[in-house]
Amino acid sequence: MNEENLQMNRRSVIKTLALGALAVGAAGCKYETKPAGQVNAGKTGHGKKATWEKVVAPSDVSLIKGNDPRDNVFNALKKIEDEIMAGLEGKKRVLIKPNFVFINNPLCATKVEAVRGILDFIKPRFRGPIEIGEATVSGANGWNAGTEGTMGGFRDYGYLPLEKEYGVTLTDLNQTPHEVKYVFSDVGNKPVPIRIISKFLDNDQYLISAGKMKTHNCVLVTLSLKNILMGCPKNDYSTQNDKFLMHGTGTASPFINARPTKSLNEMDASDLKISITKDMVLHYNLFHMAQNVFPDLGVIDAFESMEGAGPHQGTPVDTRLALASVDPLALDFVGTRIMGFDPLIVDYLASMYEAGMGQGDMSKINILGANLNDCLFNFKPHPSLAEPYGLV
Repeated sequence: MNEENLQMNRRSVIKTLALGALAVGAAGCKYETKPAGQVNAGKTGHGKKATWEKVVAPSDVSLIKGNDPRDNVFNALKKIEDEIMAGLEGKKRVLIKPNFVFINNPLCATKVEAVRGILDFIKPRFRGPIEIGEATVSGANGWNAGTEGTMGGFRDYGYLPLEKEYGVTLTDLNQTPHEVKYVFSDVGNKPVPIRIISKFLDNDQYLISAGKMKTHNCVLVTLSLKNILMGCPKNDYSTQNDKFLMHGTGTASPFINARPTKSLNEMDASDLKISITKDMVLHYNLFHMAQNVFPDLGVIDAFESMEGAGPHQGTPVDTRLALASVDPLALDFVGTRIMGFDPLIVDYLASMYEAGMGQGDMSKINILGANLNDCLFNFKPHPSLAEPYGLV
């Protein structure tokens, strides 16, 4: 079979995954239904699961609209307090993972005030250690090569005072131990090893995704789940940045030139090893990674969101929202809907719904707080995705 046919067959599999026919079998998961009233799969915590069960019970997503990002997040969490407390029971530590991507660009990062809202809620209710950890793509071996990594982001985005204010620890997760897993490569159509930060695999930990509402240049949207799933691969700042392996590059660089001379603003598809398509392999790798890494609680900082050339070069949208749920998939479905997109056209979200990783039926998602119809926007997609997604 020639390379072109291999490529077509692989893309066919990924497309079928999103439609649901192969979603569960490809992940080695058992597909079951659960009676209404039972705790649904998205609420049982992250980590290695023997089975995922098809979610039929409703899920709660809190949605708060207001003029203070800290209060918005706190009030969103307060509306689902009982569900959060049930998940915290038995956990030994908490990890809050904000979204930075790069340093020196506040619009692309989770606001520190949103994280303060999380800490205002969690700190009085949990006696164990609380850690705020991020693993940026920027740094010596990533995009923005030669810049600082995570600790520079903590400084630039105003996170450093949190250690004294709340008695928490700030951690560069890129500098912590890892385990080796595998993802799929577009180059050669084969699995490749990838280093996954061990803290994301800790079942004794309550994992909170503090994501940002943004468009994305490869998968249309990035919210709570992608924040975790793309945060867990390691960027060691010196030899390799494994985050790029999730995109199917086969090597830890997406660029044709090992050391690109163009700025990100100047680059186009011809500078990349992979094609940016609606069904690119990144969707499959996000779906695959979610079998092992999954947040217990999702929070979306949507006070000032990003549209257009996200996740780092877009323009602001004055949304003034905060969302939260112990079913992060339901949360991301609602977030995608707020942005003006159909969640089912986003392959990684559609595949997770079909596999039973959370509720994706909007009629079975209870919105607590603001009226969803009063919070709907029409975000501009990334320019490179408008045509593939039929959004022109």
